[in-house]
Amino acid sequence: DEEVSSDSETESLSLGRRRREAAEEEVDETPQEKKLRLAKQYLEELRQLEEARAEEEEEDETVPADLIGDRLKEDVLEQKGRLQRLVAKDVQPPDPSSIRVLRGHQLPVTCLVISPDDRFIFSASKDGSLIKCKWEVESGKRLCVVPGGRKGTEERHMGHASQVLCMAISSDGKYLATGDRNKLIMIWDAATCKRLHIFTGHRDAVSGLSFRKGTHQLYSASHDRSVKVWNVAENAYMETLFGHQDVITGLDSLSRECCVTAGGRDGTVRLWKIPEETQLVFSGHQGSIDCIQLINEEHMVSGADDGSLALWGLTKKKPLALARQAHGVQDAQGLEQTYWISAVAALRNSDLLATGSHSGSVKLWKCGEGFRKVEHLWDIPLVGFVNSLKFSASGDFLVAGIGQEHRLGRWWRLKEAKNSICIIPLKERVTACDPESPGSS
Repeated sequence: DEEVSSDSETESLSLGRRRREAAEEEVDETPQEKKLRLAKQYLEELRQLEEARAEEEEEDETVPADLIGDRLKEDVLEQKGRLQRLVAKDVQPPDPSSIRVLRGHQLPVTCLVISPDDRFIFSASKDGSLIKCKWEVESGKRLCVVPGGRKGTEERHMGHASQVLCMAISSDGKYLATGDRNKLIMIWDAATCKRLHIFTGHRDAVSGLSFRKGTHQLYSASHDRSVKVWNVAENAYMETLFGHQDVITGLDSLSRECCVTAGGRDGTVRLWKIPEETQLVFSGHQGSIDCIQLINEEHMVSGADDGSLALWGLTKKKPLALARQAHGVQDAQGLEQTYWISAVAALRNSDLLATGSHSGSVKLWKCGEGFRKVEHLWDIPLVGFVNSLKFSASGDFLVAGIGQEHRLGRWWRLKEAKNSICIIPLKERVTACDPESPGSS
């Protein structure tokens, strides 16, 4: 259990030395030879994966003949942000009685992730606990719990000693990262729930975490207005980026070496290009931007406390589509107030979105007309602040983290709400997948 600081020059020097040693080992390999080696390795992995899948489906006569070719085509479209599975039209509103409620956290649930194989749910709370954070989806059984500790006990206590605000899991399911209000990032072995490292260096609450897909590179965002880059496998800090004028409230990334952030009351969404250390600035919300997620490599969705839901293309500075008062308005002491959007989720590479508020429901949305239109589909009744939303990789279910209070503050308290995890099944008919459809470009 080691501690790594972004203020430490020795760690950066150590990382640089390891990189030079690795480069020296590969001195005999030309760039072309390296590309060829990696391409062969990738094709072999694809072949093994598709052969295993074909064995499982060998009795299914509809399995395409060129499995690897189809997979390569899909991967290229995904990298270009043009792969869009049109599933929204097939999603059916769930029977409220089929929603499973899992309890365990004493205070509001603030964040959650689903393991890449859809088998486990990890959640965390304002009480500092990680129900550690392994819920077995099939049975709802808690596999491990790390209770929250008291402030100042971080050295003796295995878990967090303050509110956990964000978490992320690597795409291979190996590492879990959690960030808290006490400026700490903790790295866990996702299989055993053993704490591996503590990363320090942020000067305020850690509010966003995301692993770059296919790597162990971790991006973190903070109320100190900075984005930091870490190499979890090498237990090393890499760099820090600045630009936001207010606290960063959320962060997301996919395969490319970049991430997107929501900048709270500075009213901007930003795309950070890590190698170039540059950023693109997007604006369109009128209030504090509290949540953000990438839909694919070219589009993202964000939500704000002005009640608006925005769809963005990464090549346009203004939203492609904007749904105002997405969750309606409430009467607060004779004044009309818009329900804040506190969570957004996107089923990756599809046209299906979900939003959460404290309006009494989670809403499902469809992206249409090449992400230039957002259409409301269904309301799913849920009481409480929806502080986190995640679709399973398969799209079979949606998980909501519910609390009596908002993830980032204590502006209201809904006593009738239960601090819980809600698993919402999404009943689908046969889903369509048409990468080349007009709505996918």
